Amino acid sequence: MIDLGAGDADLAPPPRAVERMTEALADPSMSRYPFQLGYPPFREAVANWMAERFDIRLDPMTELLPLLGSKEGIAHLPLAVVNPGEVVVFPDPGYQAYRGGAVLAGAEPVAMHVRPENEYLLRPWTLDEGVQRRIRMVILNYPHNPTTAVAPRGYLAEVVDFCRKRGAVLVHDHAYSEIAFDGYRPPSILEIPGARDVAIEFHSCSKTYNMTGWRLGWAAGDAGLIGALSRLKTFVDTGVFKAVQAGGLGALESYHDWFPGNREVFRRRRDAAAEGLRSAGFQPRVPEASMYLWVPLPGGVSGPDFTRRALEEGGVVVMPGTALGRGGEGFFRIALTVPEARLAEAGERLGRIAW
Repeated sequence: MIDLGAGDADLAPPPRAVERMTEALADPSMSRYPFQLGYPPFREAVANWMAERFDIRLDPMTELLPLLGSKEGIAHLPLAVVNPGEVVVFPDPGYQAYRGGAVLAGAEPVAMHVRPENEYLLRPWTLDEGVQRRIRMVILNYPHNPTTAVAPRGYLAEVVDFCRKRGAVLVHDHAYSEIAFDGYRPPSILEIPGARDVAIEFHSCSKTYNMTGWRLGWAAGDAGLIGALSRLKTFVDTGVFKAVQAGGLGALESYHDWFPGNREVFRRRRDAAAEGLRSAGFQPRVPEASMYLWVPLPGGVSGPDFTRRALEEGGVVVMPGTALGRGGEGFFRIALTVPEARLAEAGERLGRIAW
């Protein structure tokens, strides 16, 4: 079996992250309640990294918040800032936490199809005026899961301007900010003029540092939004285990000497997977960023049927585009979570299935 379903790489975290966490486990004070304050050195390290990476200066105590992975922060934010009946706009296909958070808050979820013909860019200003008036939150995700699309700065500026005019909260899920190739460096939404007044951005240690099971991320942005999310979370959790935050500090300390090698692994896997799929007759989108390939289905084949036969006849697990929304019809996604040889073999196996 070759499992290319979930975005959960088979790679190890930075050794420094493991060392930092191990040291912290021996300190009894690290096992006490972290509360939402968390481990201040982690906050400070995040602030320093954001300043270096994006040239954004953030107050580590009021404009940052440690999270139990970025997913929980994204899903909880609507409970803190969206009223029942207001509209939350998000991309379809897209990460299902977007819809889930809106539904749990009693909001109206509006899933906008993003397709190749519009470069997979979410354009909320094309919605009906009556819907636009009720928009309270717009969620972006670039580099985008699952399509791997990236967003030009000019487009991001348009969304910021739209949200400022509509009084909407702008959420940017930036989980794939560092898995980018060929010199491309995805921007932060907070770099865009005016975004600091309306935006909150979510980052994760999961993908960049192969720490999916550690459940560690952070929110960054407007102090009011950060404060609202922090207050909401006091009723939900008691903060991220401080030893895990110490591990996150070690991961950030490894950014310059360890991470470039990890990114190169994903680049090689991207190239091997793309070549294997092309040789098998598929036409994958070769991404500038993210840890996925987004692949058109063979003509006339449904996503569920394709994934079932890929599993049963080829022993390959892939994700149908429709698993991430109706807008994913006609595509499937593979994750770059196994070595190059296995990715190439997966392409060969899929190519042997008669469609």
